Amino acid sequence: MIIGGVGFFFGWVQFHVPPGKYGVIHSKTHGIDPLPVRSGEFRWIWYKLIPTNVKIAIFDLEYTKFNINFDSTLPSGSTYASFAGISTADFSWNLKGEIAFSLNPQHLVNVTETNNLSDQNELKAYLDRISKDIELIILRTLVSVSSVDDSARIESILSGTPDTQMEQEIKTRFPQISDFTLVIQSVKIPDFVLYRQLRMMYEEFLTRQREYVTSAFGRRAENHIEAQLRFDELQRYGELLTKYPILLEYMQLGLDNQ
Repeated sequence: MIIGGVGFFFGWVQFHVPPGKYGVIHSKTHGIDPLPVRSGEFRWIWYKLIPTNVKIAIFDLEYTKFNINFDSTLPSGSTYASFAGISTADFSWNLKGEIAFSLNPQHLVNVTETNNLSDQNELKAYLDRISKDIELIILRTLVSVSSVDDSARIESILSGTPDTQMEQEIKTRFPQISDFTLVIQSVKIPDFVLYRQLRMMYEEFLTRQREYVTSAFGRRAENHIEAQLRFDELQRYGELLTKYPILLEYMQLGLDNQ
């Protein structure tokens, strides 16, 4: 009875997890326990009775911040400015800020097992990689939005307003994170009104140029067709006269009678 009580005591363990942190149980006999350990939590684990069989990795899942710095320019901005003769026009934009998120505790065990994470440094490197991927999503969204001239949306994003579509893409791509935020610290926004006006002028110019070129080619084509028909007609006359020389005499008589 005493032996059973001792075994129960050693199997019923309170893992030493500091407040606010989480633990992942590793055992030589059973691998990774599917449930994370919270601070102050007790759990009965029979294979804890086996000496040196169980270890626990401690992780801090606190809210983590990552700096971002983007520089780009509106599509063909320099072309439009050069066309209009406005050398001072600058359609570049810059955004500095930070993204922040935390790892969802419900995904901790799966993340550590899938990515073979054994300590806090490896978890930090994993979150760093996620932050880089999120940065690419944000940058791709900004470039894509500016490319289709959705200036209202890009102005909204650059002003710090949450973008539902972009945040939904991030949540779908990274379901293991939670509490994602994008904070804009400073931003340089180009003159969207001038950009749109110059773009419209440039596109109108191209449209008229195409119409002129098309018209010119049309006239040249008509002249070419007319000349070709005339040449074909003379060629047929030549063939007839070669085949029937007597026609020359009739033609000559006609000229003499005029």
